Amino acid sequence: MKLTKNEAAIEAILFISGEAVSLRKLSEIIQQDIHTTKNIIENLSNKYKDEDRGIQIIEVNNAFQMCTSPQFFELIQSFYQSPKKYNMTQAVLETLAIIAYKQPVTKAHIEEIRGVRCDHVVNKLIEYNLVCEVGRMDAPGKPILFGTTEEFLRYFGFKNIKELPQLQEELLKQLQKEVQKEVKQIGLFDDQEE
Repeated sequence: MKLTKNEAAIEAILFISGEAVSLRKLSEIIQQDIHTTKNIIENLSNKYKDEDRGIQIIEVNNAFQMCTSPQFFELIQSFYQSPKKYNMTQAVLETLAIIAYKQPVTKAHIEEIRGVRCDHVVNKLIEYNLVCEVGRMDAPGKPILFGTTEEFLRYFGFKNIKELPQLQEELLKQLQKEVQKEVKQIGLFDDQEE
């Protein structure tokens, strides 16, 4: 694998960084325009793919990160013996979906959609680094607004939030009405948490 000087520089930066580095920052470092820098990254990424390397370059929110190839997951898992695992219960998945599609969103809005309290579930998602505080609402009490993280994008394999599958608005409203109807029938109260 013969690398150009710019490819080698990008490879070194991505390797040492351990995090996603913006395209703009990479272009500044190698003193190239953004279009040329993106082409260099794509060429480097294609070389890794063509040679079946153990590493790859992924794009996350118009930034790039070096990571291991998915084909070596089991080997890496056995090396670490305790890979990062998330306990994705139904409640966690529902709450994560609401945050992903409605972000930025408050706990109150999440609870309104789910029909139950969500403090524990949101805290669990923060612990998993899939969700984070993205600001405060300009309203009494300044409630926290939540959104997804870059870890969320990496975990689910999205380049950016726009890649989330599109949901039909009618279907969402119908599901929300059904959930509210069930909540009333079962007699769940607002202070319950799942």
